[in-house]
Amino acid sequence: MTSVLGCRKIKHNNSTSLILNFRYSLSIISALLLLGIFYLLPFLNEFFFFFGFEQLLSANRCSLYPHSHYWIASKRIVTPRGIVSGTVEIKGGRIVSVLEEEHWQKSVKSLQVIDYGNAVIMPGLVDVHAHLDDPGKEEWEGFPSGTRAAAAGGITTLIDMPLNSVPSTVSEETLGLKLQAAAGRIYIDVGFWGGLVPENAFNASSLEGLLKAGALGLKSFMCPSGINDFPMTNISHIKEGLLVLAKYRRPLLVHAEIPQDDAGYLENKDGRDNPRSYDVYLKSRPASWEEAAIKDLLTVSKDTRTGGPAEGAHLHIVHLSDARSSFELIKEAKKSGDSMTVETCPHYLAFSAEKIPDGDTRFKCAPPIRDAANKEKLWAALIDGDIDMLSSDHSPSAPQLKLFNEGDFLRAWGGISSLQFVLPVTWSYGQKYGITLEQLASWWSEKPAKLAGLSYKGAISIGYEADFVVWEPEVEFDLDENHPVYHKHPVSSHFLTTLSVYLYDRHTACNFSLWYFFSKECTLVWHRGLECVLFYDQISLVWS
Repeated sequence: MTSVLGCRKIKHNNSTSLILNFRYSLSIISALLLLGIFYLLPFLNEFFFFFGFEQLLSANRCSLYPHSHYWIASKRIVTPRGIVSGTVEIKGGRIVSVLEEEHWQKSVKSLQVIDYGNAVIMPGLVDVHAHLDDPGKEEWEGFPSGTRAAAAGGITTLIDMPLNSVPSTVSEETLGLKLQAAAGRIYIDVGFWGGLVPENAFNASSLEGLLKAGALGLKSFMCPSGINDFPMTNISHIKEGLLVLAKYRRPLLVHAEIPQDDAGYLENKDGRDNPRSYDVYLKSRPASWEEAAIKDLLTVSKDTRTGGPAEGAHLHIVHLSDARSSFELIKEAKKSGDSMTVETCPHYLAFSAEKIPDGDTRFKCAPPIRDAANKEKLWAALIDGDIDMLSSDHSPSAPQLKLFNEGDFLRAWGGISSLQFVLPVTWSYGQKYGITLEQLASWWSEKPAKLAGLSYKGAISIGYEADFVVWEPEVEFDLDENHPVYHKHPVSSHFLTTLSVYLYDRHTACNFSLWYFFSKECTLVWHRGLECVLFYDQISLVWS
């Protein structure tokens, strides 16, 4: 059993005082995960390109609001140079020093120090792939519940996808609607991808307007997305999009599946196949779909090489599930100098097709979860550095769309609800493969921040924003139906019962006790015309 920190003693001028843990520049949200207590987060002041916190203080709420300059200490701080025992100094919401233990005892005399002992202090997670369905489909998720669940999973920055909201984010105007919807309704830092669709792909001014308005990059589908106002793109659309993105040095994220001759299989027109069978669904979206899409992408990804027409743009393949032929193609492209990265997701690393029960549509996603041998190859590629990063691909829906009663994999909405569980799932399942805290920080913080162009996030290093998660890897808890879940529809998450049974059957446990740390209130940098350009000059020179 474990509980998250309630109140900590803070050393100050050789005396001890109790400071309640909800802070201004580094807001600690105190929660008792096993007991189900999650303190309400403050309302937000304004929306920015990235949204920050404005603390709402009260007599019974934990707060470090008056303390703009203080230290946090631990024997395990995950930094770019490895794990150190020491302290991190925070001033004005930024990290101003990181001292190892032998140095900080002499240096820190009159400053406030919060000592977390042996708990791990790690950069807050940056999730570059999530669907919050807001505005327009708040009954699916929405900014409040989605960002709250993200906070409960150690995510301090989230980049929202441009589809599953109404309307989809494919123009400067529709991005404005999303910004309005997020104002005052988010509990972590949030940014947005824009959409590359046929209607804007050949309209450079439209794409530039979307990027200038604050989109961090673009996202496209090479197969039907299931959303009417977000149609699929072909390779010509992608080629044009890369040319515009090159000017702004930003990425294109691609859902890489192209339906082959068996596309009609999804409809099960003759009724001969059992729609409750996961194997039937798996065969309806074979690995050949991913392979075909990646082969097409490689015809234009070479344009991103040094000296190419799209130099400065970057191609990012989202949620790779095929670790066989598709992955070999990606490796070769990287070796040739294509500016390309790839992500996979915890559900592809935790589960395998052979173990998915018939009718359990919580496991339906696209691309699908593949077989156990494929899962082992994904882990190997991730550990070897060939897969660059992880994301949640949190894609919830209203429960009735999952068709739980019918268990029809072919008609149920596809999507995994996972924001709250990505850190414990990655760590717990990764123990079999000997993953390290440094690898975890790279996959979930450093590399995703780089993809999004957030040069001030993703590491515990001088000058970076003070976004942290503090957790205890050795402490166990049972992730079952009694565990508090902050997604709008907890029943939709496949991690709730399966993870607990899987882990305990193997005499392991989901090791996860955490505290939440958040960034300072962000500076308003984007809403006055040229200030947006200045902001991007600061953060977007990532792929040069």
